[in-house]
Amino acid sequence: MTSPPDQGCPALDTSGLSLHAQASQLRSSGPAVRVTLPGGVIAWAVTRHEVIKRLAADARISRDPVRHWPGRLDVPDGWPLAAVTFQQNFFNAYGSEHRTLRGRVAPSFSPRRVAAMRPLIRRTAEQLARRLAASRPGTVVDLRGAFALPLTMTVICDLFGVPDAQRQSLGTAIDGAANTSLGPEESRAVQADIAARLDELVAYKRAHPGPDLTSDLLMPAEGEQVLTEETLKGTLFLMIGAGFETTVHLITSAVHAVLSEPAHLSELRSGKVGWPDIVEETLRHEGPIMYLPLRYAVADVDLGEGVVVRQGEPVLFGFAAAGRDPQRHPEEADRFDPLRADKGHLAFGFGPHFCLGAHLARTEAETALEVLFSHLPRLSLADPDAVPERLPTFILNGLGRLPVVPLPAAGAAGGAPT
Repeated sequence: MTSPPDQGCPALDTSGLSLHAQASQLRSSGPAVRVTLPGGVIAWAVTRHEVIKRLAADARISRDPVRHWPGRLDVPDGWPLAAVTFQQNFFNAYGSEHRTLRGRVAPSFSPRRVAAMRPLIRRTAEQLARRLAASRPGTVVDLRGAFALPLTMTVICDLFGVPDAQRQSLGTAIDGAANTSLGPEESRAVQADIAARLDELVAYKRAHPGPDLTSDLLMPAEGEQVLTEETLKGTLFLMIGAGFETTVHLITSAVHAVLSEPAHLSELRSGKVGWPDIVEETLRHEGPIMYLPLRYAVADVDLGEGVVVRQGEPVLFGFAAAGRDPQRHPEEADRFDPLRADKGHLAFGFGPHFCLGAHLARTEAETALEVLFSHLPRLSLADPDAVPERLPTFILNGLGRLPVVPLPAAGAAGGAPT
């Protein structure tokens, strides 16, 4: 049974404005802390690096709500977390079912396949960077909307064969699924929009199959089972959404960190750090995923310090919070420092559900940053003293906008600012 509502459980920040501050408070309160999610759902929030790592590899923790979360039956209609929590795909499967479904998609994200995508990634990044460089002097541009988002959407939509005419509407629908501040009516509208956009994509690919992952999922290889309609759409929702959402925030947060401190640009120019250092430190300091709902205890799990997660109770892992755990990073965990030797993080998860797209995300981010600062070595924040707009969600950890001023320099080249 799930635990009854508890007025003493703090509500998770749905505004996205104080995610790290709240995570720090939760971390200091115990290995897991009961919190209130939208709709009055009570779950355990885990924000300590080692506890997340241990539980993520523990077979007593499942992602399957149908088999392991009795409380799903009490979730209110229009629950804003429903689109993510109840999607039918390998992400929300358990045991052998998870391994089988994950195996259908995993080969498409192998290092070899990602290496083959590098030319597309670089070509797209260069087109977008040149467009920014051509801006009128003094123009303020949203880097997220003008560079990071179209880059990552192009890469993932090309991989899945999403036609150009459907990309914007599909991306907008998936964006809505992460908004944890929505009311019931808005949430129902988002879920209906997602379903309609996925139906549209599946219908198009059935009529126009091609050399893409959606067509592969529609026509499985010999010996593979045909995916049910709901599992097919759930898999597309997961892979397309995860394929652009997280990398958008990785790129945008990295640019913000670099531009916020002139020393980082100097370190790049001198060769003390490279773009892989910037990417890994961004993953540690501002991991793109904060709390990804939900997981469930298959059996009672004793975490010590008097905390026991009972069978059937839901659990949230604070992946972005883990990167700032002072027990893991005792030296100024809250400071962005690409020179630090230990940049360990859990931004891509851990255990059986480790992110399939980790290699692709790193490749996209490193390429994007290299290309962007090669074309725009004098790129600057439009207002260095302003607090950037955050996304209204505790699922994602990212900026809603990043206003910048593109300032190219004649003859600038190379992989770091000149």
